Amino acid sequence: MRKNTIRVSELIICMSLFEVGSTTLFLMGAEAKQDAWLVMLIGALAGLLLLMLHLAIHHQDPDLDLFMLFRRYTGKYVGTIINLLFVMYFTYEASRNIRDLGEVTVMTLLRQTPLWIIILITIVVVSNTVRYGYKALFLFCLFLFPFFVLGYAIISILIPATGLFHLENSLPVLEEGWKPIFKAAIPELISFPFGQTVLFLVFYPLVHKDRNITKPVFFAYIMTALALTFVNQLDIFVLGPKIAANSTLPLLETVQLIELADLFERMDALFTLLLFLGLIIKMSLFFNGAVIGLEKITGVGFKKWILPLAALIYGLSFLSPNYIHHMVIGRKFVLNSWFPIFQIFLPLSLFTFIVIKKEKRQINSPLHKDTVVQYSEVMPLSQQLHHTR
Repeated sequence: MRKNTIRVSELIICMSLFEVGSTTLFLMGAEAKQDAWLVMLIGALAGLLLLMLHLAIHHQDPDLDLFMLFRRYTGKYVGTIINLLFVMYFTYEASRNIRDLGEVTVMTLLRQTPLWIIILITIVVVSNTVRYGYKALFLFCLFLFPFFVLGYAIISILIPATGLFHLENSLPVLEEGWKPIFKAAIPELISFPFGQTVLFLVFYPLVHKDRNITKPVFFAYIMTALALTFVNQLDIFVLGPKIAANSTLPLLETVQLIELADLFERMDALFTLLLFLGLIIKMSLFFNGAVIGLEKITGVGFKKWILPLAALIYGLSFLSPNYIHHMVIGRKFVLNSWFPIFQIFLPLSLFTFIVIKKEKRQINSPLHKDTVVQYSEVMPLSQQLHHTR
């Protein structure tokens, strides 16, 4: 795969759509009831700290991606094991996205179509997208971005315009204090969606080197987090905290209530399309990350890994016998136990290894030794004796 072929604008737009992905499918922070917006903001702030860590890792060695960084700074064998684990993590994330898409399709559009057929068609389409490489996917995101902005803007404007917006549903603030808010935010909201930006350590080295990516990435992340917080709170503004928390697809139910002068109806079709495209983009990015990882680990071209990984993603998507089990495993176990290892622990460990190894290299460098020798030569004899004591 070629390097340095992604523009900064393509990177930040793709990151924004990746963050949106399947996030609007759920009510995030439902445990905090009307204070879900506070949960989102705390989760976003914690995710911002993680993003700072990821960018700090990237700036330590800008030419190396996630896989090559682990190989260089943890050794060939340990690095290979960790890289394979990251490939498994990206693959599993993709399988969860495709299961979400399949289940939503069955619930909203194709009720009589078997789930396995929907997922099979989706994996074929996504595999074909991955076959053209990451550049095609980033350009695809660039093309779709205005549609996403316009679609969610229309939904956000029409809800107040039709009288569905009830600000009182978000009151009182902090009714049960801060404890349930932090409990709902950490680590669940860090793991999904904000901590998933660890994937972009694979793509940062592919950006043109003519601009610093830090400020644009921060700006895109903050704007996306604020937009997601508002869209998430729309469910509570319209449905109320209790109904929204018990709803399978809260934003879809919210959008179905929109009716304005027989002109704007069936807005659920617009939201479903936005949701499908977001899921496909997110799944494609995880799929790309996995095949790039296997290419770096084995030296075999990424295209040869597409079919085996597509089959694996397809199989993993059926691990759960039903959607309820899929949700329980995802929200209660995977987000709290497994994902933090890849999003927090391993990146933090990598950054520590990089800093320690670079300090050792500086100490052992000839320039550092020459400086010590020169210092000892000019130091008075009395001071040298004092130091030797």
